[in-house]
Amino acid sequence: MVLLRGFYRLTRLQKTVALCSLVITTLYIAKTAYSRHLENHQRVQQLVAEELKSTLQPLDDEIENHRRQAKEALELAGLVRRPKRGPPGRVHHLPPEHRDAFVDHDAAAHHHGNGDSEHGPDEEKVHVKSEKDGEVTTEKKTLPPPAPSSGKPRLQAVSTTERQKKVIEMFRHAWKGYKDHAWGHDELKPISKASSEWFGLGLTLVDSLDTMWIMGLKEEFQESRDWVATKLNIDQSRDVNLFETTIRVLGGLLSTYHMSQDAIFLEKAKDLGDRLMAAFQTSSGIPFSDVNLHSRTAHGPRWSPESSTAEVTTIQMEFRYLSHLTGDSKYKLAADRTMDLVQGLNRPDDLVHMLINPNSGQFRSGTLTMGARADSYYEYLLKQWLQTGKTEQKFRDWYVASTQGVEKRLMRRSSPNNLLFVGEERAGGSYYPKMDHLVCFYPGLLALGAHHGIESTRHMAQAKEILNTCHQMYSTMATGLSAELVHFNMGGGGGSDIDVHPKDKHNLLRPETAESYFILYRLTGDKQYQDWGWDMLQAFEKYCRIDGGGYTSISDVTNSANTQPRDKMESFFLGETLKYLFLLFSDDNDLVPLDKYVFNTEAHPFPVWTP
Repeated sequence: MVLLRGFYRLTRLQKTVALCSLVITTLYIAKTAYSRHLENHQRVQQLVAEELKSTLQPLDDEIENHRRQAKEALELAGLVRRPKRGPPGRVHHLPPEHRDAFVDHDAAAHHHGNGDSEHGPDEEKVHVKSEKDGEVTTEKKTLPPPAPSSGKPRLQAVSTTERQKKVIEMFRHAWKGYKDHAWGHDELKPISKASSEWFGLGLTLVDSLDTMWIMGLKEEFQESRDWVATKLNIDQSRDVNLFETTIRVLGGLLSTYHMSQDAIFLEKAKDLGDRLMAAFQTSSGIPFSDVNLHSRTAHGPRWSPESSTAEVTTIQMEFRYLSHLTGDSKYKLAADRTMDLVQGLNRPDDLVHMLINPNSGQFRSGTLTMGARADSYYEYLLKQWLQTGKTEQKFRDWYVASTQGVEKRLMRRSSPNNLLFVGEERAGGSYYPKMDHLVCFYPGLLALGAHHGIESTRHMAQAKEILNTCHQMYSTMATGLSAELVHFNMGGGGGSDIDVHPKDKHNLLRPETAESYFILYRLTGDKQYQDWGWDMLQAFEKYCRIDGGGYTSISDVTNSANTQPRDKMESFFLGETLKYLFLLFSDDNDLVPLDKYVFNTEAHPFPVWTP
């Protein structure tokens, strides 16, 4: 009543203004209420949609599975024709937008045959009945090699062999130990059931992401993905090694992004790449070895002013791929500059010294080796040429020249069994018949180059011989596992070709021999490599498996009664060794095909593209 009396006392203009204000206020309140109603309505729609999706997805998967099984049954019954190329009933699970990332190149040379010694891998002898002059006779006929793969790469196994199922069981056993006792930490200590930290980046978890994807371990992958999204903290005031962080963490994130197309992995990869760029802020352009991820500062190792040559020349694939995905060329330019600088240095017969100084940009003269601190330099020469669709000839030329240097200066034969191996040349030119297990990547590299037309006959023959030597490094040990490095007898006479010194008897669950088994099997079809890989797997099971979860490295491969376990499971056991064994035991050439993918030195597959 008081308000009304006050209103009547107002002038006409004042009344008009008051009424307008009242109307505007009323409209604003109504608009706000409507907006909130609309927002709530949209939220309800979203929740309903998500609920429907989660409910219907299993039904869709089940329908697809029944459809595939029905198709396979019809094919087996002869009621429908099987496709001319590729195994029956395969389902290509990549989304259309994902397939566009692939670049078609020359068809792969895939494995054929059954490894029978009576005939080569490219033929199969069968008995064929024919009628001639009214008489039925039986004759042997050589079938043509199977058709090449369908050309549609798969990044996840559709079906698994019995041996692959065993690898999956081993992965899950290792993963159980990691999840129970080291979740989110870098590495598992399986015996003490504890964790160890190196970089604080969940090293084992990130290194294993694409292994889980390839094996089809959906539950484990989703848990790990959620940890990366919510727990992986890259902004840490901690020094990390540029090389190890690049190949394991950056490589793992990039590969998993390609496979899953989940943006969180690229987001984390870019953040990490930006921080690692601090390593390149040197006067020479040769990066420092260590980077603080929070302060974005870098320095050399505490023990030396030099960086390892392999470490500064085995980051290029990852930085180039990061530039390709983000459209930011800074990563590629920095990594390319390092490689170009190294190529400008004095390299005896195109071989590199083990150490390089980031301040001066010069090598420190020393040992020429294919082993530690130099190994993956040679690997990335060939793989950078392949990564960009063979468009950068310089990498091929550098690789070819290096293989000639290795053959001339480092390859020798042992006594008495004439094993071909790759030794070292010490400062001053003296030869040292020592070969690291790390060198066992080289047979696979030679075979891959031969497959792509580089000294095809010569390099494939060398690859087979050196891989046989690597196999002997396993089979001649009491445990069936190779030592970290071995020495070869070149003195003639009797005795053993291979000798292991006391300080070198350990085995770290390394992947290099399994990697070469996989590549040689994929390219030749010789099932001998699968059998050798199976022997390796059984030795890991017998001497390295820990009850309750996990596998451990051991200190003495020469003593099966006392291996002296080390209580350490390296991240690369899940990220590389088990991945390569899983792929080795596959008969599906479309599963991560070698013409469409290039593995980085940590076994993370990157797609081939053309710039």
